[in-house]
Amino acid sequence: MDPATLIGFVVSLVALLVFMVMEGSDPSSLLFLPAIVLVIVATFGAAMSGQTMDDLKKLPGWFKLAVMPAKVPPATDQIQTLVSLAERARKEGLLALEAQVKAIEDPFLKRGLQMGIDGTDPEELRAVLESEISAKKAEDKVAAKFMNTMGGYAPTIGIVGCIVGLMNVMANLNDPSSLGPMIASAFVATLWGVMAANFWFLPMGAKILRVSELQAAQMELLVEGITEIQAGTSPRAVRLKLNSLIPPSELAKEAA
Repeated sequence: MDPATLIGFVVSLVALLVFMVMEGSDPSSLLFLPAIVLVIVATFGAAMSGQTMDDLKKLPGWFKLAVMPAKVPPATDQIQTLVSLAERARKEGLLALEAQVKAIEDPFLKRGLQMGIDGTDPEELRAVLESEISAKKAEDKVAAKFMNTMGGYAPTIGIVGCIVGLMNVMANLNDPSSLGPMIASAFVATLWGVMAANFWFLPMGAKILRVSELQAAQMELLVEGITEIQAGTSPRAVRLKLNSLIPPSELAKEAA
């Protein structure tokens, strides 16, 4: 699990609470249940209305991907695996990888190697694997768009809550002593809308896209490795080609 999103949530919230204390505000004023219910539930409902029922079935997975995504293994580890496979394939042939493939945990790598061992045409193998990458990126974009949509709705819904609160204020003008707390409560909804959008929903959308980019880049690396193994390329050449596909900072970190 990559904890960066959770850490970011906590840092943002702590910064807000510290600011409120330094300004002389009471942080407990944020705990205004009507505003929280309106912003979170109504935002979620509005975003849901723009999706299909099949999309909504994927919501738990989308939130998990945003908050607790699987950690992407270092590219250098994948390269080492591919080079080891290339060494054995060069010495004993592709069929010798049959037993080794069964022990591979990465399903994408496993499928690609099995296709190569089965004698799939190289161009067809590449096309199938690249189509799988495109499909994954498209699905991740839908998840990110849902989070970004909630980020767009939340501030507006917060304003709706503020307007409702101010309507309540106008209805109680005959009681001046209660107006201050009522006005403050009205603006809490706006605060929750802006906070939910910029502290949570928009960063969650950005996280999904970033993780998707990293996973797609690694899958593309695997495609190159699989096709080179299938072509019988020397392990040294495989390593050099794959190393050229990853950021220099990762190579430098591995060398250190």
